[in-house]
Amino acid sequence: MDVADPWDGSALTVAVDSVHMHYKVRASQTTLPTSGPARLIGKVVGRRPGVIVRALGGVSLAASRGESVGIIGANGSGKSTLLRAIAGLEPPSRGRILSASTPVLLGVNAALLPELSGAENAVLGCLAMGLSPDRAHDLLPDILELAGIGASIDLPMKTYSSGMGSRLRFAIAAAAQPQILLIDEALGTGDASFSARSQSTMDELRRKATTVFLVSHAAQTIEEMCSRAVWLHKGKVVLNGPAEETARRYRLWAWSIAQGDTDKAAGLFREAIEDGRAEHITFMSRDSRRTPPRHARAQSAGVLRAGR
Repeated sequence: MDVADPWDGSALTVAVDSVHMHYKVRASQTTLPTSGPARLIGKVVGRRPGVIVRALGGVSLAASRGESVGIIGANGSGKSTLLRAIAGLEPPSRGRILSASTPVLLGVNAALLPELSGAENAVLGCLAMGLSPDRAHDLLPDILELAGIGASIDLPMKTYSSGMGSRLRFAIAAAAQPQILLIDEALGTGDASFSARSQSTMDELRRKATTVFLVSHAAQTIEEMCSRAVWLHKGKVVLNGPAEETARRYRLWAWSIAQGDTDKAAGLFREAIEDGRAEHITFMSRDSRRTPPRHARAQSAGVLRAGR
């Protein structure tokens, strides 16, 4: 991931351009070839051959200030991989990702120190995101209110349930108000009260021009929290459009799969593919442009245009 420095007033904050992510993993017994050179070599050297896993296959999308983008899809569709790529934690095998600032990734496994209390971790989390000690302590009441974990805030993190830890992580990241916030499933762990508070916080982040990417298995969460949604399937974009419409169509497809109605599911999937809104990202160097479009100016490595 490259950070543009900055993007000269462009509304775009993240651009994902034809990104592929491939991994080589050791084959399981069920995926081993039954014949041929690979099988023979495996027997001779006593080692299972590698298998290429294609987690993302040419994903392109762009996001702007104040936009919340939901990433939805079945298990193994590449949602978390895409988020980690945007965060810069995993370099693409092919393609590129540009961002206007360093994204902050919030996941259910985001590391906090288990021996320290929730309050101590809240301060440390703010410091890790570049806030001053005074600012971190000023934000502590807001973090505690949003997390809603009561007196447990003074207990060691190792005593927390996964849901309590996830709520605290979200509260820390939201309080710091990063320009780009990436959330991986952390909002699906709370009760109705936390859902209402997190919805209000997401609205506030959008008003302050934060770009939010939210990964979730739950279509309802995407509908409630996001303005736009991207449906991924086997590492490719199926549909990219308004959150309510995209989540509804994904839900119908998933329900048909669950009911064993494969014909209906296939029809819904085909319709979504046909209606899919692919992002087309155009890059130009500073030297190659004379009069850049006023609506989408950028620095030398920036995005000049993102359209469908």
